[in-house]
Amino acid sequence: MTDPAPSQLGALVRHVRAALEAAGKPDAALDARLLVEHFTGTSRTEAVTDPHRAVTPAQVDDIISALARRLADEPLHRILGARDFYGMTLSLSRETLEPRPDTEALVDLVLPSVRAFADTTGSCRVLDMGTGTGAIVLALLSQEPRAQALATDISVDALATARANADMLGVGDRLQTCASHWFDAIDERFDVIVSNPPYIPSRDIALLAPEVRNYDPLAALDGGEDGLDAYRAIAEGCVSRLADSGVIAVEIGHDQEADVVSIFEDQGLRHEQSARDLGGVMRAMLFSLANA
Repeated sequence: MTDPAPSQLGALVRHVRAALEAAGKPDAALDARLLVEHFTGTSRTEAVTDPHRAVTPAQVDDIISALARRLADEPLHRILGARDFYGMTLSLSRETLEPRPDTEALVDLVLPSVRAFADTTGSCRVLDMGTGTGAIVLALLSQEPRAQALATDISVDALATARANADMLGVGDRLQTCASHWFDAIDERFDVIVSNPPYIPSRDIALLAPEVRNYDPLAALDGGEDGLDAYRAIAEGCVSRLADSGVIAVEIGHDQEADVVSIFEDQGLRHEQSARDLGGVMRAMLFSLANA
C-alpha cells in the first residue's frame, strides 16, 4: 500500500479490493465494496453509475484505516460495527459474539414452539442465556409480537448491546435483561429457553481462524476441555426453570449431537427435533421435559 489511495469512488473500490486480494483475503471484492460504501455513505449502484464521484480526503483516510484493520485480520463486520441476522441489523460490541447465519437454524427450530405457546395462552415467556447481541431472542420477539423475554449474560457490555439492539428494533418494551451465569440469578419458569453457548473445546481455540480467536470474546467460545461444560450446566438447571410443556433449544458444534442428547436425557429431558444449518451441519437441537 505504498501508492496513494485514489479519490474517486470506483477507483477507490478497486484499490481496496486489490490490497485485500494481494493479502489473500477471501471475499475481497465484497469486503472492498462494503468498506467503501460504509465510509462514504454510497450504494453499490452509485459505484457503478457514478464511478468518478469524488471521495473526500477524510473519507479516504477512514477507508484506508479500516483496510489496515481488515488486513490485520479484524472481521469485516466488527469494523463496520454491525451485522445482519434474520432480517435484522444488529450492533456489535467488544464482548459480543458476532452473530452468524448458522445460528438462524436455531431460530427456525424454536420459533414454531414460541408461536404455539402464544396461540394457546396468548403469550410466550422466553429465556435467552448468553444473549450477546441479543440475536436469537430479538429474532423471536420480532417474529412473534405476543412473546415476552428475559435475556441474560455474564457481560454487562453484552447486555447493554442487546438492550440497544432491542430498542432500535422496537421490541425493547418486551425484553428484560439480567446479569447471570447460566441459571444462577434465575428463579422463575419459562415456556421456551434458548441458548447459543460456548462449545469449542479449550484445546481447539488456538486452531480457530484469527478473525475468530482474536476478536470474538473467549468466554463465548471456550466450552471447556471437551466443549460440553455449558450443556451440562444448562441441562441440569433447565429442568426446574421450564414451565409445564416447556421446551429448550440450543445451538451445538460439529459432531456434538450424540453427546448433547446424552447430557439432556440424563437430566430427564426428551430430544424432540434437530436442525441443520445452510452448510448441512447439525446445528440446533430442541428438548422437552420427558414427563410433560
